Amino acid sequence: MKSLTEALKDWEAVIGLEIHAELTTLNTKMFCGCKLEFGAEPNTHTCPVCLGLPGALPVPNRAAIESIVLAGLATNCEIEKHSMFYRKNYMYPDMAKNFQTTQGPIAFCMRGHLDLAIDGAAASERIDLAGLNPGESRGNVTKTEDGYVAHVGITRIHMEEDAGKMVHIGGGEGRIAGATHSLVDYNRAGTPLIELVTEPDLRTPEEARHFMQKLRQIYLTLGISDCSMEEGSLRCDGNVSLRRRGSKELGTKTELKNMNSFKSLHDGLVYEICRQAEVLEEGGIIYQETRHWDPSAKRTIVMRVKETADDYRLFPEPDLAPYDLDDEFIESVRRRLPELPDQKAARYENSWKLSSYDARHLVDSQATADFFDACMNEAQDELLAKPLANLVLNDLTAYLNGHEGVEVDDLSLTPGRAVQLVKLVADGSLSSKQAKEVFAAVLEEDKDPEQIIQERGLKQVSDANTIEAVIDQVLADNPDKVEAYRKGKTGLKGFFVGQSMKAMGGQGNPQLINELLARKLDQ
Repeated sequence: MKSLTEALKDWEAVIGLEIHAELTTLNTKMFCGCKLEFGAEPNTHTCPVCLGLPGALPVPNRAAIESIVLAGLATNCEIEKHSMFYRKNYMYPDMAKNFQTTQGPIAFCMRGHLDLAIDGAAASERIDLAGLNPGESRGNVTKTEDGYVAHVGITRIHMEEDAGKMVHIGGGEGRIAGATHSLVDYNRAGTPLIELVTEPDLRTPEEARHFMQKLRQIYLTLGISDCSMEEGSLRCDGNVSLRRRGSKELGTKTELKNMNSFKSLHDGLVYEICRQAEVLEEGGIIYQETRHWDPSAKRTIVMRVKETADDYRLFPEPDLAPYDLDDEFIESVRRRLPELPDQKAARYENSWKLSSYDARHLVDSQATADFFDACMNEAQDELLAKPLANLVLNDLTAYLNGHEGVEVDDLSLTPGRAVQLVKLVADGSLSSKQAKEVFAAVLEEDKDPEQIIQERGLKQVSDANTIEAVIDQVLADNPDKVEAYRKGKTGLKGFFVGQSMKAMGGQGNPQLINELLARKLDQ
């Protein structure tokens, strides 16, 4: 099979996402008073409404509607004042009433967008930007110094209720294939769920991954969902088709169902793009179908031929009146909007003079952004913003990535200790190498940097007179190498730096040693 780069050379991928998020921070379900609780005993949070028993009437959850309006405002959507719910009929056992209550053609939130900043290795998947200079645009993309920004349209965000959970017994990896029987847990049935549908504006798997990551961060910032992909409260379906480069006609799409990690979304789309390219180049036909990504086999598998809207037999929900959201309601929700990730990144650039690259990567995680904010509140010094950003993005992030399940709040590195550490580097008391040792020791020993430095004798020597005396001795001990250096073997400077550092037990200020050596060797 072709690689992604080879496939995208001749074919353009057209990708759209459907991202489902359960409103897990609410107390009760969408249309009844049953408790929302992940991991509860099966079928202990059910009632006649969410089980669809005769005569049971739904009552809408106002807090859920406030949450979807928040999501719409945060993603630049227009809030529709008039909308209604429909019944989407289907015959699967995970909904006891055999239909799902969802919104129809007009959702609460319509016509939004998000802008994705793609840089580094992620930008390399986009191969059609040759000839663009920073600031120039082509289609929905604007080139930047270190990548590009993609403008991605949002068709709608609509409200619906989640289905129950199926547990297949006896099949491979818990799937229905080969199962001897299946169990149903209706605790999740009726959970308020918002579904965001993008325009087909994404062109690479990395753009899809970045969109989902950015949306997750927005939802977490809003506090409307825990967005746990492991527990299924954030799920994504990816629709992808191919067309020859230069063509405007859309190809036949396939849908990758229920991607439950960013890696699965990316890898599943990569495989499907390469598979479709191979089929088309061999003269085959792409069928509109739903496929499952198998991460262990690293391939997609046909689940079923894709249903159409007609299969769902949508009709207005007779037990729910249409919704009319007035300006006062919408504005009351707007006033609850917190500082969003893009706004926070802009503040970092404006207030602390960080680069756009550092600013947008700091807000990739709510935890790291909060930690950086706490550090700057402690430091109140623009000159410390860049070294603190480096500590968070490099050292802190690397530690968290290497210790799964550990959160920033679990660490003994407090904002005060982080500020103390970068100040010690800034004033020359610690080298960058020593700072890494102290950083690790703070995490391991739960001590202040100053205490660790005293106990380990790590304080860097930055006294010019002391360093000059050491350098003079090193040069006096190696006259032949001094002569060789002055005759052109300038690479020997590293030898003199090493000998000086050795003589000082590794505690000499390397910058000052280099400066004084250069002055003495070149005189």
